[in-house]
Amino acid sequence: MTKWSPNSWRGKPISQVPAYPDQDAVAATEKQLASYPPLVFAGEARKLKKQLATVAEGQAFLLQGGDCAESFAEHGADNIRDFFRVFLQMAVVLTYAGAQPVVKVGRIAGQFAKPRSSDSETKDGITLPSYRGDIINGIEFDEASRTPDPARQRMAYRQSAATLNLLRAFAQGGYASLDNVHQWMLGFVSDSPQAERYQELASHITETINFMKAIGITSEGHASLRETDFYTSHEALLLGYEEALTRVDSTSGDWYATSGHMIWIGDRTRQPEQAHVEYCRGIKNPLGLKCGPSMTPDGLIRLIDILNPDNEAGRLTLIARFGHEKVAEHLPQLVRAVQKEGRKVVWSCDPMHGNTITAAGYKTRPFDRILSEVETFFDVHRAEGSHPGGIHIEMTGKNVTECTGGARAIRDDELQDRYHTHCDPRLNADQALELSFLLSGLLKKAHANQPEKKAVNG
Repeated sequence: MTKWSPNSWRGKPISQVPAYPDQDAVAATEKQLASYPPLVFAGEARKLKKQLATVAEGQAFLLQGGDCAESFAEHGADNIRDFFRVFLQMAVVLTYAGAQPVVKVGRIAGQFAKPRSSDSETKDGITLPSYRGDIINGIEFDEASRTPDPARQRMAYRQSAATLNLLRAFAQGGYASLDNVHQWMLGFVSDSPQAERYQELASHITETINFMKAIGITSEGHASLRETDFYTSHEALLLGYEEALTRVDSTSGDWYATSGHMIWIGDRTRQPEQAHVEYCRGIKNPLGLKCGPSMTPDGLIRLIDILNPDNEAGRLTLIARFGHEKVAEHLPQLVRAVQKEGRKVVWSCDPMHGNTITAAGYKTRPFDRILSEVETFFDVHRAEGSHPGGIHIEMTGKNVTECTGGARAIRDDELQDRYHTHCDPRLNADQALELSFLLSGLLKKAHANQPEKKAVNG
């Protein structure tokens, strides 16, 4: 391997990059960003890596989710709060079911850039650059909006900083206290089929907390009852922005991306000899790697060797995104290769990106296909003696109609009612909570099988 530096990626081939018309303006923006304070800190990233190591060992579960692509227009305290509420509810359901810690990682405070299948889009005979996320250009179909503008990087930085500030307040300031477990229910979910199940679970938790209080264990004396660890993540797509926010940790001398605690490489940019892999191999943050149908066992092992040469538990999360019809065909051979080579990884299921279809003129994701991929993901890992370590979903706390199905059975002709996404369809709060209950059943089953598995292996 050649020597790494934060800008060594610039000497490699690169894909999924915007065509900025003014490169001097790009350089000036990146120089300015490099003088800004870090958004996250190396110690936080190390703490997340340590927690992900417990996931790799089968002692915890990773819940990773959030917006498909954050937008400047939807940035607001209420939206952040509602997302965080649903995330807390999901985590509580999964913790209670699996009797294990849940590592909470949001797709938030940095998830602004999106890869595209085409560099351009044509409407009514007019061709313009594709929308690549608010950090690059605007979604409106006109030349001014679609021209990549480096000034948007500064806007994305400021929004990320403001979002992180509020998330830290929610996570550490008492809002996440289990004393509030009943208060996290969103209004529009309160009359859904999930509400009664959640309130029943919340009542069990409240009974337990009341018992603990009676014997002197209170949230005032035990931070784990009133606070939670919450981390941020995003796809490291815009490498100039990432490089500008790459800093040396003063305690270890290592380089960290300070744009988010965890970053991942997408299925379109994971070529081992290209720029995105080159950048990510040198930073010490926890990394994610999307694995789609074109991933081969040999190709996966090669990428693992590049990204995690020391075989460090918690360093690398493999995010499987095959589609409900392909996961049983492709996932087992990858799991076997990793098992055979003794690689320490977290296996996470992304049931969203392989299940996108078009219905009534809208991109959507049928809930039954999402659930099918999750169930097959668990089945494969059970059959291979591996740990199904996490879930990676696109979701929102808003009452949108973007994914069909679920207990409320959103129909194709209802997609137009509240279809607000700037990019890909997201689960709404009701569907996200429903998925967590379905996951809880799978976790209980996996948890029940663990003693038997250990006895067989022993």
